[in-house]
Amino acid sequence: MTFISKRPTVVDIRALKGKRQLTMLYVETVEEASAAAEAGIDMLSIIAPLWTPEMRAAAGNCFVQVGLLYGQLITQEDYQRAAHAAMQLGGDCVYCASSLGTVKALADDGIPVVGHVGLVPSKATWTGGFRAVGKTAETALAVWQNVQALEAVGAFGAELEVVPDRVAAEISRRTSLVTLGMGAGSGADAQYLFAEDVLGCTRGHKPRHAKTYADFATEYAQLQQKRVSAFGAFRRDVNSGAYPAPEHTVTIDDAEYQQFLTISGV
Repeated sequence: MTFISKRPTVVDIRALKGKRQLTMLYVETVEEASAAAEAGIDMLSIIAPLWTPEMRAAAGNCFVQVGLLYGQLITQEDYQRAAHAAMQLGGDCVYCASSLGTVKALADDGIPVVGHVGLVPSKATWTGGFRAVGKTAETALAVWQNVQALEAVGAFGAELEVVPDRVAAEISRRTSLVTLGMGAGSGADAQYLFAEDVLGCTRGHKPRHAKTYADFATEYAQLQQKRVSAFGAFRRDVNSGAYPAPEHTVTIDDAEYQQFLTISGV
């Protein structure tokens, strides 16, 4: 199945499970969303504060997961209001790292929900920090049980982050959820990366699973130096009187200027 001139639905995404791997990017700008759409990326992740009509338009036919911010949204009603707002702006599903009860409430409202298992950054203290989860039989079982719990409350998918590849592949095979793998090997249903890692402009730690395809960091550094140079040249022109030059100013006829002086009492 391919997506031609239309945005995929949940049914379309589910139909691809086990057929081919999906591509997914976390993007933060209209330019990134537009480039992803033009490149044929299947799915995008965009956090709610950045989710706007302009981003929806830029995302084109990409299936968009709108991230609901854990910690900023607190109550179940907070999540419900935010989820409905995201869907009304054209979201295709929402990401929710809150409780199973909240995930169920959203699913009961008919909203496709993606949960999160494995390394969950906002809850990493419970799994030993920013490290792989599921490297022992016991912890792998816990990941599988978390997936089953999400499935039981009606979730549509699960982000499967930094989980051993064989564990992720087995879980993906067993569950009806669409598994969005980030550092979880080729057995997940989708391969999910951050655009900043792909573009080579990562701020801070670059995760092991990230792969870089461009060097935007160097280009941004060069652009910054050009900004500094241009701003400095402007400052020097102002100080020397080179700016503004005659071509940058508006003139007034001599007679009109004299009349202005007369009637203004200057």
